[in-house]
Amino acid sequence: MVPKIRRGSRTHGLLVYLYGPGKRDEHTDAHLVGSWDGFAPDPGRDTSPDPDPKVTLARLSAALDLRVKQAGTTAPAQHVWHCSVRTDPGDRNLTDAEWNTVARRLVHAVNLAPEGDPDGCRWVAVRHADDHIHILATMVRGDLRRPRMNYDFKKAQAECRRIEKEMGLRQLRSGDGTGAKSPTSAERFKAERTGRPEAPRETLREAVRQAVAGAATEEEFFTRLREAGLRVKIRNAPSGDAIGYNVALPGDRNRDREPIWFAGSTLAPDLSLPKIRIRLADGTAEQTMPSAATSGRPNWSPPARERRSAAGIAERAAVLLDSDSDDDEAAAQLVGVGELLDAVAQTSPAATRAELSAAARAFERATRSHVRAERADTRAIRSAARGIIQAGSALGRGEDGGTTAMLVSTLVLVALAAARWHSARGHAQQAHASRQTAEHLRAAYRQAAATPMRTLREQGRALPEAERRSHEATIRAALPEEGLRADNSSTKTDALAATLAQAEQAGHDPKALLQQAIDMRELDTAEDVNDVLVWRLRRLAQLPAHPGEATRRPQAGISQPKTSANRTSTRTAPTAAARPAASDPRNRPPRR
Repeated sequence: MVPKIRRGSRTHGLLVYLYGPGKRDEHTDAHLVGSWDGFAPDPGRDTSPDPDPKVTLARLSAALDLRVKQAGTTAPAQHVWHCSVRTDPGDRNLTDAEWNTVARRLVHAVNLAPEGDPDGCRWVAVRHADDHIHILATMVRGDLRRPRMNYDFKKAQAECRRIEKEMGLRQLRSGDGTGAKSPTSAERFKAERTGRPEAPRETLREAVRQAVAGAATEEEFFTRLREAGLRVKIRNAPSGDAIGYNVALPGDRNRDREPIWFAGSTLAPDLSLPKIRIRLADGTAEQTMPSAATSGRPNWSPPARERRSAAGIAERAAVLLDSDSDDDEAAAQLVGVGELLDAVAQTSPAATRAELSAAARAFERATRSHVRAERADTRAIRSAARGIIQAGSALGRGEDGGTTAMLVSTLVLVALAAARWHSARGHAQQAHASRQTAEHLRAAYRQAAATPMRTLREQGRALPEAERRSHEATIRAALPEEGLRADNSSTKTDALAATLAQAEQAGHDPKALLQQAIDMRELDTAEDVNDVLVWRLRRLAQLPAHPGEATRRPQAGISQPKTSANRTSTRTAPTAAARPAASDPRNRPPRR
């Protein structure tokens, strides 16, 4: 049950709308379901001998405004309190009597008309649809004083939560005032008329959010906005310093043919220029050299290197969220994770872009709470976002596709860690947004990981019998519950066994490496423990994320060569290292 509150000054005008056909003829059978005394005239169901809806409506408007006129100049200019209350689409239809109860409880909760108070404000509740009512009240009491109505929206929300529980309706999550403003009805209707998939406010919010992801300076942020095709207007103080900015969509104009501008602060609380400056002040480390984890593979493309590096940084963010760190540090990490999701969504291949964009949008709500994200070091995670954007778009195949799956697998666990962190602090909406993010990321992961995981499973099944059994025994010893869950079948562990074999070939101890991957952080929330461990192992052992690029198996008794140029034997075909180098690593043909 969602209350939506507005203030106005035209009682008669609002009644005309409530009893009218609606903007799209959506109003049917408009009638009163409640009023301040139970005897208010009803223009929708007038039972008088000679009913005239216009006359009855004028009588109702005059009755509601009686005390406003009596108060004269002491009455508030915005004397109309208007609250629409809507049930969830899955809820049953309430009866008129139940809606009357809802209206009376709400005007009592916000102190408009407390139960038993003869001087309470005058109000009516109009129903013109199955799923909602409109409460109209005039904000002058019988003693001609104004009602005390501090925090009326929060009080209405709290009362709606109690009503939902008592009436058996779907229980929604309470807001905390940190969410972004939703589009107005006028904005939504205009988007429909003009053929836009969403209101300009939502399009602009996402564009600004993406522009700030990994930005190093204020100038770079504004440049990105313009490159995204937005109109940008910077507001300057008399000194010439920028104090704010406005953005508009090209072609979005008002009736006077002027651009419709939105200030950053009206798009979202954290998109004002002062809030963005706080984020930029943390800085981003310029990535001029490959990270230590990827410097050994110069043939990897820039998108693959940056995604692999970001996976390690995201893993550390998840550990921090699950630890007893300061709340402001954890909140800052959540903001950084939001930037990382925006960066990945912008540069992802087409197959995963829709789900990753949906994940980034959902997680935006999880980045804002009453916990301040100031005075915290986010350089590492913001640098990861910056590196991904600067590396450009990733391909959906080869090492680019494999490292996308590697990173997204880690981000699923980060989103679930964020959900636990928010739940522990009572942030219901943020926790729900984090869980939604995890579901979108899981869908993106299944798309990105389908080919590399299938190839890895085939490689696991192709291992010599003795070696495969040895690695399966290692897996069962480290994950006894997983081994039991697999019903003594190696099907679930084929990819993990193949990865352990390749790690051993690269000179690692499979048992020690597997235990290191397990100990990195919890695995209870993983949808597939084997997949999570595969990507952790491949990152720890610096194995290619795309199994088609994995090191070929040498003949028995032959030591592992040091260079890719010598990785041939009588049992294997020449590797891709013998092919001519391509000018752009991302344009190389896929390895077979």
